[in-house]
Amino acid sequence: MKMQLHNPENLFPPYRNYSHAVQVNGSASLLFISGLNGYLSNGIDMPEGFEEQAELIWQHMGVILNAAGMSYAHLVSLRFYLADPSYDEANVKMLMKYLGSHSPARTVICCPLLDKRWKLEIEAVAAQ
Repeated sequence: MKMQLHNPENLFPPYRNYSHAVQVNGSASLLFISGLNGYLSNGIDMPEGFEEQAELIWQHMGVILNAAGMSYAHLVSLRFYLADPSYDEANVKMLMKYLGSHSPARTVICCPLLDKRWKLEIEAVAAQ
């Protein structure tokens, strides 16, 4: 599988850890990951802070990717739901921690989330 980033020079510059589009060429296995939240292993409790919830979500995503024989490097699209726009910088720092220079297509949406405790929800698509 070959991934090609599309960040045309005549568009605005891409944000950190972002590509305007990611094209997957060849025969690929696609993995669609449902919106993940920062629940602890009991599925009931979660930490209160954004960073702690985000850390758990990225760990959960890593487990799912691994179960599919993939890694964070296989992510081609991410959709973030932030409960408050003030979490954006912390979200970008978490992206940089887990993805390094890998830059999948991504969208950030600020909105009320289903559970008032949730600070963040992440959906993902990975390809191999």
